[in-house]
Amino acid sequence: MDLATLLGLLGSFGIIIGSIAMGGSALIFVNVPSLMVVVGGTIFVVLMKFPLGHFLAAFKIALKAFLHKSEDPNDLIREGVALANVARKEGVLGLENQEIGNEFLKRGIQLCVDGHEPEFVRSMLTKDINLTIERHERGQAIFKAMADVAPAMGMIGTLIGLVQMLSNMDDPKKIGPAMAVALLTTLYGAVIANAFATPIADKLAHRTMEERLNKSLILEAINGIQEGINPRVMEELLKTYLPPSKRDAAGEKEAA
Repeated sequence: MDLATLLGLLGSFGIIIGSIAMGGSALIFVNVPSLMVVVGGTIFVVLMKFPLGHFLAAFKIALKAFLHKSEDPNDLIREGVALANVARKEGVLGLENQEIGNEFLKRGIQLCVDGHEPEFVRSMLTKDINLTIERHERGQAIFKAMADVAPAMGMIGTLIGLVQMLSNMDDPKKIGPAMAVALLTTLYGAVIANAFATPIADKLAHRTMEERLNKSLILEAINGIQEGINPRVMEELLKTYLPPSKRDAAGEKEAA
């Protein structure tokens, strides 16, 4: 569970709901027609932009923002170096019975054990990385589209409300409440875009960047194992994937 995503979502909506409750009756902020225009309109407009399968898959991808557990690159480096040591002593076939936690690394090692050429292994794993990133970016695009469409649907709802208000100017007492209802759609659109869709899209982009980095690191480790690079040299090579501040920390942890 990603605590930052959960706290951010609950905190942002909590502040909004709390400020509404402190200002008076919360029921005045609930309007079914406005919700239909903004929520329903946003969903159907986004459906026009993307295939149905991609739209539904985006919500499964969005779970990565809440449930994804990031792997520490330092752990991947240590595991890769350990496998390189085994391969140096026992040959690539000695890796067959090694326990490997990361599925991508496990798949790459299996390709090595099966005797495939380094070029083929790199090509297969690179294609895997690219297709995974493509799926994630598709999910991000759908949430970015929601963030774009929701405020626009809110404005459309506001215009509808204003037209209805201006067509009933006979009773001045109804103008204030009608204006409040018209503005609710703008509020709904802003909340959906800025407190939900945009943050989810940005968190998914961050997860994609993390996954790209980790898988590129693993690909480098597998390539080093196949080429027979000295494990110590390979460790220094893999550390280039870390920020400079974390390279020294990783070395101190390794020494300890």
